[in-house]
Amino acid sequence: MKLSKILVVVDMLKDFISKNGALFCGPSAEAIIPFVIERIKAYAKAGYLIVFLCDNHDEDDLEFKRFPKHGVKDTDGAKILAEVLNAVAGGTFIIIPKRRYSGFYDTNLDEAIADVDTLDGDKSVEVVGVCTSICIMDTVGGFANRDWSIVVPKAGVADFDPAAHEAALARMKGLYGAEIV
Repeated sequence: MKLSKILVVVDMLKDFISKNGALFCGPSAEAIIPFVIERIKAYAKAGYLIVFLCDNHDEDDLEFKRFPKHGVKDTDGAKILAEVLNAVAGGTFIIIPKRRYSGFYDTNLDEAIADVDTLDGDKSVEVVGVCTSICIMDTVGGFANRDWSIVVPKAGVADFDPAAHEAALARMKGLYGAEIV
């Protein structure tokens, strides 16, 4: 298995992507589904690791003071969209539950990617999913702090706030050195 490059898929959950989801990110979130599926299939076919980061909150999570209740453990809303998860068929993937914005905070993401080999001295990650200004940006910052090369495709990320989306893309490019394609 090639582990020099990984795809990280953030919060492609029913609560964020479905119209009746608790924290629906809007039409822009629905619009990225085909692109995210295409990237998952490409990474799976190439033998690269795919990491699904998924909100997995306790019923009384303090985050719900800032946001509507969403991604609660063992609820339908916390499930990865079936068509997104099915795209990984035959590929190598892991699902990492998270309680906060960054995929690194209080998770096993560091351990899961510890064995990634370098490709010409480079560890490369592509990050897709929602929400650009929250979980995407904080997870990208975590990769930047670990000296990874980062690609964030505009067609693969979405946010419920268009202005915050654009600001996050600019911040990831300028501060974290992410390649925004």
